[in-house]
Amino acid sequence: MEEKILNNKKNGMFVLLLTILLYIASIVLLIYSSIKFGEESAIFIICVIYISIGWFPVMGLKILKPQEALVLTLFGNYYGTIKGEGFYFVNPFCGSINPAAKTKLNQSGDVENEDKGMTLAQFTGSAQLKTIDNKISLKIMTLSNNRQKVNDCLGNPVEIGIAVMWKIEDTAKAVFNVDNYKEYLSLQCDSALRNIVRTYPYDVSPNVDTTGDGIADEGSLRGSSEIVANRIKEEIQSKVADAGINIIEARITYLAYAPEIAAVMLQRQQASAIIDARKMIVDGAVGMVEMALARLEENKTVDFDDEKKAQMVSNLLVVLCGNKDAQPVVNSGSIY
Repeated sequence: MEEKILNNKKNGMFVLLLTILLYIASIVLLIYSSIKFGEESAIFIICVIYISIGWFPVMGLKILKPQEALVLTLFGNYYGTIKGEGFYFVNPFCGSINPAAKTKLNQSGDVENEDKGMTLAQFTGSAQLKTIDNKISLKIMTLSNNRQKVNDCLGNPVEIGIAVMWKIEDTAKAVFNVDNYKEYLSLQCDSALRNIVRTYPYDVSPNVDTTGDGIADEGSLRGSSEIVANRIKEEIQSKVADAGINIIEARITYLAYAPEIAAVMLQRQQASAIIDARKMIVDGAVGMVEMALARLEENKTVDFDDEKKAQMVSNLLVVLCGNKDAQPVVNSGSIY
């Protein structure tokens, strides 16, 4: 289905003014003919008929605001699309169509406006009449689906949420190629999110191939969020191109381990941090001991045999690597 833009229909004001003038003229002519020729004259009958059906062209008047479009059909066939702000006049038999007009998703542009429609409470007590707006927004929309629980490539359940910026590029495809383009987009976002996330670990893990080239890399959901977001965008775009939708950007808005393993993963991260800290402390302590022995031997302050060196190394390592402050012990006699 190819989109057909109707560019020569911005003559709504002319048709409206012409209709008003013809109504005024027909009313004046009706009064004049009834007085001059009587109510059975042809002019009187024509004026009555026109007053009864002369409002019909008004049904073809359409008003569009900036970044809006209206898809029109005529007797079941695609008639064309009007885009951009203006006052349009189209075939009064044309009807507008937008299957997603009533669909409300967690996205911008789908906020319910309580002022729309005409309240009939003063006549019925509780009834409310609301008009259905079939206009299609061409603005950039933001879709934020619910957070998804997905297993990463290591089988760990993670919770992730994305925000997708999109807009309608082809109104004909959006209306006629899919049943409901909003629901279709939402479903494809969830599907693409699961397909991409399951190929990455939450954090960097050894021997994991995230690109599919057979070579292990350091890709992860936490450390490669930009790459993951771009892959999600490309995956969604490939699925919604037939619906006339252009994906502008995709961003990860939430990322965390699932609650059932969050505590365990936190302990794992703490243990890893403690091991790294201990390794650094030991490396520093060994360097300090080597430096102390080298300086003592260089200055010939004390002559150490192997037993004294071993004892000194042991004492220094205990002091430098201990969690608590060391308690000094003064030896007043011989160490032997």
